[in-house]
Amino acid sequence: MNAPTFVILLAVIAVVVLAIRSMHKDKKSGKTCSGCGGGCSGCHGSCGTAGKKER
Repeated sequence: MNAPTFVILLAVIAVVVLAIRSMHKDKKSGKTCSGCGGGCSGCHGSCGTAGKKER
């Protein structure tokens, strides 16, 4: 593996780690509905409004 390939690999790994870290922080702070399993009564986001029509 040559040096430029290794640098690009490290950059890609860093981006993935930062994305996972950000998603984990958002989930801990209640900013996402991922993982609510459809029971949106306790969800702090807008997952309960997706697909519903206003009357």
